[in-house]
Amino acid sequence: MSATIALDDLREQVRGHIITPGDEEYDAARAVHNGMIDKRPAAVVHVSQPADVIACVNFARDHSIDLAVRGGGHSAPGFGTWDDALVIDFGNTRGVRVDPGARTARAEAGATWADFNHATHAFGMATTGGIIGTTGVAGLTLGGGIGYLSRKYGLSCDNLISADVVTAEGKFLTVSSSENEDLFWALQGGGGNFGVVTSLEFRLHPVDMVHAGIVVYALEHAEMAAKFYRDHLASAPEELGAFLGFAQGPPVPFLPEEFHGKPVCVVVGMWTGDPAEGAARWQPFLDAAPVAGSMVGPMPYPALNMAFDELVHKGLQGYWKADFLEELNDGAIDAHIRYGSTIPSVQTAVHIYPIDGAVQRVGATDTAFANRNVNFAPVIAGLWEDPADNAANTAWVKEYAAALRPYSAPGGYINFMDGDDQSRVAENYGPNYDRLKTVKAKYDPQNLFHINQNITPA
Repeated sequence: MSATIALDDLREQVRGHIITPGDEEYDAARAVHNGMIDKRPAAVVHVSQPADVIACVNFARDHSIDLAVRGGGHSAPGFGTWDDALVIDFGNTRGVRVDPGARTARAEAGATWADFNHATHAFGMATTGGIIGTTGVAGLTLGGGIGYLSRKYGLSCDNLISADVVTAEGKFLTVSSSENEDLFWALQGGGGNFGVVTSLEFRLHPVDMVHAGIVVYALEHAEMAAKFYRDHLASAPEELGAFLGFAQGPPVPFLPEEFHGKPVCVVVGMWTGDPAEGAARWQPFLDAAPVAGSMVGPMPYPALNMAFDELVHKGLQGYWKADFLEELNDGAIDAHIRYGSTIPSVQTAVHIYPIDGAVQRVGATDTAFANRNVNFAPVIAGLWEDPADNAANTAWVKEYAAALRPYSAPGGYINFMDGDDQSRVAENYGPNYDRLKTVKAKYDPQNLFHINQNITPA
């Protein structure tokens, strides 16, 4: 059977739009967030409902075609597209339904965190999401889900109540702590290895207006600021969710022009406790070291979540690396300052996320996300405009990561891994890897879902 005839068969089975090479919209349809990724799939299917997903899974399996799954399209290695693959694209399924009485929300697999937060904010609620509003809810959650609310409410996957999944057999399952429990456990940090998730149900928390802070320090004061951040956060209430970062000064009104495009140190986050305490909770960061510029004040939570969206727009070149840190010791701070002083672009984001508090009250084997004994999850997210800079900037990211490794704990956050990190998958899952391989063998014995940070079947 020719590929053309086969795709005609698929068209008869789905209600969504199928785009193939030669179609006018093909180049747009094959593109993901990372502009460095230049894959040419056999077809991209904009699915409209789970029935379309079932048809696509069955088609890919029966015709031995690679299958890629795209939610928000933010995967650093570009796993939402693949050469000669069938791509399931959830871009047209972005609904979020909130149950305010039960304090839950169900999101379709194409929803972004901007979609989710817009829906839940209407009811004065939220759950742990990402730092960028255009990030997909599904992909972030399946890898764990680190965000501003992690210290107070745990990871995104810790707030997952249930999910709908299409397995490699084309079966539609609902998973939760009381139904298909083994698969539910694996989805809480195990990535897209076990099926195609079509919707996710989350626990919500009272989060409305927050006291947000973006505090920028000149690099010459970075050591003072970083050590204060480390020491202060260790005893700060969990309502304070803030990351330490290194960047080029962005062209924003609250930062004097002399710092635009210059290496700086930043602290970004929010206070979600008593609003009356907000200013006082941020004052120590303003006093810790001379401040180059700051924006501190009340803000709707969704506004903070989308604050950097325009800066990290779709189409940037990208290469990422990450490890965990048990502690932000002086050696790690020195390495960050050394490489932070040569940060190559205004879009590049070096962030050190705290994952203590509520994250550590979940057992290492309670979910697939095993890294419950580390305090920080740093990322070196190299992002830039010009493809001519790819070789130099990729080398910079690798050298930076190598400089941090002596101070790092084993493994790294799956959502921060790049395409050349497959050899680290077992290390990243630690004590849960063998169990994940067993679940993989049960639900996907032929490894249909392999375009990801792949867990091979036992």
